[in-house]
Amino acid sequence: MNNEKMFEEMSMQGAPKIVTVPPGPKSQAILKYQAENESSAVSYSKGMPMALARGKGATLEDVDGNIYIDMFSGAGVMALGHGHPEVLKAAHEQIDKVTHTLDIPTETRVRMVETLRKVLPKELSRVFFGGPTGSDAVEQAIKLAKYNTKRNGIIAFEGAYHGMTGVSLALTTDSGHRDGIGQLVPGIQFIPYPYAYRNPFGCPDDMVDLQAADYLERILEDSHSGFSLPAAVILESVQGEGGTIIPSPRFMQRVREITKKHGIIMICDEIQAGLGRTGKMFAFEHAGIVPDIITMSKALGGIGFPISAIAYREELDTWPVGKSIGTFRGNMVAFAAGATAINWMLEHKIPERAAEVGKKAMVRMKEIEKKYDI
Repeated sequence: MNNEKMFEEMSMQGAPKIVTVPPGPKSQAILKYQAENESSAVSYSKGMPMALARGKGATLEDVDGNIYIDMFSGAGVMALGHGHPEVLKAAHEQIDKVTHTLDIPTETRVRMVETLRKVLPKELSRVFFGGPTGSDAVEQAIKLAKYNTKRNGIIAFEGAYHGMTGVSLALTTDSGHRDGIGQLVPGIQFIPYPYAYRNPFGCPDDMVDLQAADYLERILEDSHSGFSLPAAVILESVQGEGGTIIPSPRFMQRVREITKKHGIIMICDEIQAGLGRTGKMFAFEHAGIVPDIITMSKALGGIGFPISAIAYREELDTWPVGKSIGTFRGNMVAFAAGATAINWMLEHKIPERAAEVGKKAMVRMKEIEKKYDI
């Protein structure tokens, strides 16, 4: 069976298929119940009003029998789509053994670490599993950077999204998330991200990346900039919520050079862009650099199992025993699913497939752009 046929058969056939105008009557009843009983903060079902019944591969079926092509991927969680058979098998087998062990080791945990070591640069030789969300990974990365440098400041970028908890929310720029919350974590300052479409510098668009890097260097070296030497610079390897903004390799390289020069820890947030989506296993690899810490979550659980981790350089592994603890750091089902999913990605060359499909999609989008003068 060729790869295209295999991928096709992983999803429901005949998609998309609409049997009743969404949201259908069953969906409406469930949405009404949710609105009356859950928090007013619920958001996704407001923009996508449906009640789901099942998923398979790249397709979803709602309770009214409508079948959709899933272009959302659970906000980047479903690395291999819904209900991947090999990942489900690994999860089911693990459920029959043991499901939760804190950080007490198991063979499954060892397999997860070994799997990560296969795909991570050799320089990022230490792994720490945090709580079950990407925000947890960001919190741990910042905590590790501050502990090692004994500094408090963090530099992040305009347009950033790093999470919705204490530090991670303070690193997120969207005012819709921040307003009305009160004082967030102090010591965080934002600088412009190299976004040519909304060029913050007024320079030629092909120079915006170098201008952004030069700006970072200037504020670090100018004693009147108002910026003290920070513990870390954190950035998404591809900005997600900010508009899917892809930084140039030379921008990433300059940030790496600048942070090394000033003894600042460079953190790449790979929670949304990482694990095969960009044509490399990790998005920072396109620049040929290795940061000091990376954050991982979302696709790390394979098909939606909650898990997060950071990977970092050996010399940063200075935490004393118990310095960073938490209950949900030993979800064996998530480890089993995640390790199986990543190994399946490697076996079936999913990053390479993403690169190939991405090139084809870009050709078509450029044709549409030209045809409709977008």
